[in-house]
Amino acid sequence: MKVALDVMGGDRAPSVNILGAMDALRYYPKLKHLFLVGDQAQIMAEANLQGFNLSDSRVSIVHAAEAIGMAEPGAKSVRKKKQSSINLAMDLVKEGTADAFVSAGNTGAVVASATLKLRTIPGVDRAGIASALPNEFGLCHILDAGANPEAKPEHLVAYAVMGTAFAKGVLNVQRPKVGLMSNGEEDEKGTAFTKETFKLLKNTPGIHFVGNVEGSDLFETELDVVLCDGFVGNVMLKTIEATAKAVSKWLKTEIKENPLRIAGAMLAQGAFKALKEKSSYETYGGSPLLGVNGVVIIAHGSSSSLAIRNAIRVGLESVESQVNPHIERALAGIASAQA
Repeated sequence: MKVALDVMGGDRAPSVNILGAMDALRYYPKLKHLFLVGDQAQIMAEANLQGFNLSDSRVSIVHAAEAIGMAEPGAKSVRKKKQSSINLAMDLVKEGTADAFVSAGNTGAVVASATLKLRTIPGVDRAGIASALPNEFGLCHILDAGANPEAKPEHLVAYAVMGTAFAKGVLNVQRPKVGLMSNGEEDEKGTAFTKETFKLLKNTPGIHFVGNVEGSDLFETELDVVLCDGFVGNVMLKTIEATAKAVSKWLKTEIKENPLRIAGAMLAQGAFKALKEKSSYETYGGSPLLGVNGVVIIAHGSSSSLAIRNAIRVGLESVESQVNPHIERALAGIASAQA
């Protein structure tokens, strides 16, 4: 399998991307070729600094004269900067040269480039980002986590179908449970938007819709997919990440206040390490952009090299499990049933 990596994307590019690429080549033998897309001079300089052997037959550089910054407007920048690393890496997937695209860059630009170049799967109007969230039962995916902030009820129905297909095909969940984020579990709760979405989901074949869910259900209830528009999903995800960081910081401060606590923390070091790994976005790497004709993985903007490595892993898993054919069959089956 071949992956196109946007080396210029992310807050700490290109260094973490180069380190992540090195690790991916070391850990994943199924990665047959890695395209490093970005400014050639910067890539070569960073690779030399990190001891990355660019003469490896599994690696090649694709020069990109432009880069889209994290603060730039996504869609406008994609159209303006045609030679950006995001666009050229996406072209490799469009042409079939690469099997998957990975970037920690500007999310809006990645979504716009994927939509313009790869187009959406038949039956999908808007693509959605599926972000993993660990809970007591395994992994729950928030869909959409930021691609479509002004979604319509029918968009969330498509997300339910795609999320179900992803959970079945990639995560091997036999009967994925789908919930709709609302301000209460009762059927009548929510806005006009969520109420209309609820009605549509209840009548959609092929999904296991369990009804409305609340914030606490993300961690305490067995759920595989939680639906919401991209605005709510993005705010929710960032709030969860910020809360986790704050609690970790407070815990460290409290432990340091007392020698006995420090001793106790030393004894519980293994538990703290396991908890950190389970709750860190680095462990899950990147989020698939579901609904486009290709495998597109969006990593966190502040990704570390470990997160980049794992984002490449998610891309390989998505290609290997043929997630898009799963989605296409699911959508075709629902269209046929409704007809």
